[in-house]
Amino acid sequence: MVQHSPTHLNVSFAALADATRRGVLDQLTRGDASITDLADKFAMTLTGMKKHVDVLERAGLVTTEKVGRVRTCRIGPCRLEEEMKWIARYRQVWDARFEALDGVIDELKQKEKARGRKKRK
Repeated sequence: MVQHSPTHLNVSFAALADATRRGVLDQLTRGDASITDLADKFAMTLTGMKKHVDVLERAGLVTTEKVGRVRTCRIGPCRLEEEMKWIARYRQVWDARFEALDGVIDELKQKEKARGRKKRK
């Protein structure tokens, strides 16, 4: 079992911070691909794509296997569970803040309606 730490979160979030790497993950959800295929798909050099794949591999998001001259990439073992737990804590905070804001807005609407009724009389 992989132990997750703040360092692991840093590596995961750094890997996911780049649009190309997120695109590579999206591509790999459709099936395995060689680095050459990925480089072609993203109009990138083999060296550039290899660097992106290395970052994803260090984060556990991708695994690679070299057979002959072809390095094949596939989705890795990292299921992003710790990352999702970390995000969920902040989502709860923001959800609570938005609920409180909704309450303030509802209260202001009620006061505005009450003022409108008083002006008509």
